Amino acid sequence: MSPRVGRVAVVGSGSWGTAMAGLLAARCDEVALWCRDAAVAAAINATRRNPRHLVDYELPENVAATSDRACALDGAEVVVLAVPSSYLRGTCASLAGLVPGDVPLLVLTKGVEVGTNELMLDVVADELGHRERIAVLSGPNHAEEVCLGKLSAAVLASETPEVASRLQGLVVSQGFRVYVSGDVTGVEICGAIKNVVAIACGAAAGFGAGDNALAVIMTRGLAEIGRVAAALGADPLTPMGLAGMGDLVATCTSRHSRNRAFGEALAGGETLESYEARTRMVVEGARAAESVLSLARSRGVEVPITEAVHAVLHGRLDVTSATDALLGRRHTEEFYGIATQDKENA
Repeated sequence: MSPRVGRVAVVGSGSWGTAMAGLLAARCDEVALWCRDAAVAAAINATRRNPRHLVDYELPENVAATSDRACALDGAEVVVLAVPSSYLRGTCASLAGLVPGDVPLLVLTKGVEVGTNELMLDVVADELGHRERIAVLSGPNHAEEVCLGKLSAAVLASETPEVASRLQGLVVSQGFRVYVSGDVTGVEICGAIKNVVAIACGAAAGFGAGDNALAVIMTRGLAEIGRVAAALGADPLTPMGLAGMGDLVATCTSRHSRNRAFGEALAGGETLESYEARTRMVVEGARAAESVLSLARSRGVEVPITEAVHAVLHGRLDVTSATDALLGRRHTEEFYGIATQDKENA
């Protein structure tokens, strides 16, 4: 493991940012948790609990919350970014000048940026520079279980092996296993698309679909991930690992998954706006449905599940019609759009 770190800043006090602050506290002298809302920061410092997320989780004493960006970033040896994808660029722009160029950045945000089709590492690099010091973390690790010390695992990817190794040593623990990878693109694509597939699974479950049907959606969703990853030049093994299959299973089946839960609510007639207002949580899969579809179309990749979810969210189809459209698709090869050994030897 890496040596103990003096100070780490976690930017974002949602569920994952809160859980990560607690996880990092075991390896740091101090964790600064930046909160957008000053009242949330004050409540955390007074009670050791986040009043909006993981409300029963008691944060360690060496976690200090603040709504002052400069205060949070002052002296930080590592910066962890844990804000929703739609806020990531703006948040990073506000941090420019506060983060020295040699400070490693760990991105927990999953998604593809709407409008630019950029992955999260690219967004961070655009605003804060020095992409060689940036890493991403993804995998089947719901915050609700991580904060309790339950066994979880993740993959940490960076284009710089030394950065990946350093950050691995910072976040790994007996209960949180972390593997490293150099395939940033593959890890990020997995993390974005699995949220879309989880919405589809939730909607199907909401209409009474059985285990067989959900297994079909997850497996065809994995193929969708594989096709997009392949088109972007990612390692074909990455979708088979923690960031792909691992996170897909957890997100599509867990009671902690906001994307799965939103899909069920969607089947019951609730809107995205209503769900997010009620839960105070961002449904990343709803944003990813738009940006992933745009990215896939730009590369000539078929993503029928993503297309169906996008159509439902934008009112072009209801859930029943979207399901019928998927079932009415022409049967083809199982792994079309992905190079397999048989195709390579043909």
